[in-house]
Amino acid sequence: MSRGEGEDKRSEPERQRQFAAGVGPRGQCRKVVYKIVPEDLWRVIGPGAAFAGSDVDLRDGFIHLSTAAQVQETAARHFAGLDNLLLVAVNTDRVSVRWEPSRGGELFPHLYGALPYDAVDWVRPLPLGPDGLHVFGSLD
Repeated sequence: MSRGEGEDKRSEPERQRQFAAGVGPRGQCRKVVYKIVPEDLWRVIGPGAAFAGSDVDLRDGFIHLSTAAQVQETAARHFAGLDNLLLVAVNTDRVSVRWEPSRGGELFPHLYGALPYDAVDWVRPLPLGPDGLHVFGSLD
């Protein structure tokens, strides 16, 4: 299979190294990662505060985050059928994340420590569609 114009042409070790450093396939820096969180957990924080994480985050010792390419699968695997969720866009210029292997060796962003309110670009409802899947809309 030939590589298309938009495909990542880096070697796998180079891709993994750059991904861990926050560099995307075309050399761009990834600036936003996402957290799916139940509305009742999120609504208790505000300006000047920080989100300590969900029960799973607290158990694992870090806040689980996802890239735009990962977040829909994260929702399907870990939040299937759940209502009253929010999608939180986290600006990686304002918080330091570690890129660590997870599903099948894929690198995921993890935040060790609380998520400061001022590191959040936006928060949106993450409703369920008629098919029972979460409706993301644009991630811009």
